[in-house]
Amino acid sequence: MGRRFVILSAAMGAGHDTVAAELARRLSDRGHLTQTIDVLDLLPVRLGTALRGCYAATIRHAPFVYDAIYQAYFMSSPPGQGRPNLDTSPVVVPAARALRRRLAADPPDALVSTFHLGAQIGGRLRDEGALRVPSVVVITDFAVHRQWLHPGNDIHLCPTPQTAEDVRRGGGRRALAVGPVVPEAFHTPSRPARVGAFAREFAARGPGRVPVLLSTGAWGLGSQLAETAALLSGHGWLPVVMCGRGRALRRRLQRVSGAVALGWVSDVPALMSAVGVLVMNAAGQTAAQALAAGVPVVSYRPIAGHGVHSARGMAEAGLCAYARSPRELLQALSDLGCDGPVRQARIDAGRALFTADAVDIVATAAREGAPVRDRVPGGPG
Repeated sequence: MGRRFVILSAAMGAGHDTVAAELARRLSDRGHLTQTIDVLDLLPVRLGTALRGCYAATIRHAPFVYDAIYQAYFMSSPPGQGRPNLDTSPVVVPAARALRRRLAADPPDALVSTFHLGAQIGGRLRDEGALRVPSVVVITDFAVHRQWLHPGNDIHLCPTPQTAEDVRRGGGRRALAVGPVVPEAFHTPSRPARVGAFAREFAARGPGRVPVLLSTGAWGLGSQLAETAALLSGHGWLPVVMCGRGRALRRRLQRVSGAVALGWVSDVPALMSAVGVLVMNAAGQTAAQALAAGVPVVSYRPIAGHGVHSARGMAEAGLCAYARSPRELLQALSDLGCDGPVRQARIDAGRALFTADAVDIVATAAREGAPVRDRVPGGPG
């Protein structure tokens, strides 16, 4: 008999929703029922809409302000010197109250969070005894900030062994390194027809040049993207920029000689199969998808706050090159853009992350029930 799962996400960009949708798909394929809730919709008087707009505007126009907020409210204490995080955000209480009312009539068998506010809400409800089923947190960042941590949560599913270790040292009850959650299409070869369409376009636009994919996230965010595209084009690469929903950004990139500016791409697995390297700016879902697809990753000019934090986490784990200057970017592309031991080692490190299916653990937690957090102590991920 199928069970019911409630997934907490947030439309802050597309990354958290992408993970939530993949979890829901896998659970549905196994005969379970799922409901996905945007935690920002739980906030009163359209506060969630205001927070989303404020975040987008701040990270686009005043990144130094966002970085200051991130340092103050998100960064953890040094390992071993902090304590589990308890509701430091003022929006947790009203959101938790709203979710409690929603779940009262039809309680799920497990609560799953793919956004840090969801982790805070689930942990609070578990601590209060208002949630009597397991609360599972699926961490989508490559570096853990303290808003992901609440001692009430039962399990944290992490993208890397280092993030699992950071969760345990930060007070998480149980942390397992299972790898990022990405659609199966990124793990398997794409249809030749779709890859061929991209490959033919790239060959026509830059004959003999290796396509380098520049990611800007769903909102088309980034620093000096036109300058970066011009730099790559001027040194013999073919910059292919995913502009997301950033129409102004796409128009600006279309004026860069030798660059390919793409709008919203629906078949990202095929696009990944047609490029040589990903240059990322946020260490988000596009980076995770590249690791699954066997595309080496370079971080360059990451966005403020979580972008810098996660990019450093990826670099420290040996999952990407962190270029801090145009010279370092060109050197990283030279190392990773052509077949050889350096490129293969980076590809192997990325694919080695995917050790388990997060849904297996989520389903087991639901089957065993809430006492799972007391019966199963935290251990190595």
